Amino acid sequence: MIAVIQRVSEASVKIEGKIKSEIGLGLMVLLGIEDADTEEDIEWLSKKMVNLRIFPDDQEVMNRSLLDVGGDILLISQFTLHASTKKGNRPSYIKAAKPPVAIPLYEKMIQALEIELGKKIGTGEFGADMKVALINDGPVTITIDTKNRV
Repeated sequence: MIAVIQRVSEASVKIEGKIKSEIGLGLMVLLGIEDADTEEDIEWLSKKMVNLRIFPDDQEVMNRSLLDVGGDILLISQFTLHASTKKGNRPSYIKAAKPPVAIPLYEKMIQALEIELGKKIGTGEFGADMKVALINDGPVTITIDTKNRV
């Protein structure tokens, strides 16, 4: 599982011209799921995301977590995070999980994040053509791959 985490002052996702979800201060997360991902990856990653100390404290040092600042999450599924570009110029998405595997894991990630955060999160729609807008605050962007925990 790969997550691209961006600290945002605001973010939104539109589907067919209509806003599906929007948040203020928080994290906009692009999530790529592969066949090898498990519920253990979800548990570890959801805890990691809400506890990342990437929000500034009173001295402008990144020392506060999403929980500390009362922020929100916008979670967007994105299979292209598993693109392989080793051969040629057309990316291969062979590692990306197909919908029968990916959708249940995506839904479990939503549930895990809502439990960790203690409130509903914003989401896109799995497989939809989405238009994502955000203001990256900092900018702060962090990539986490659950296969590289050590």
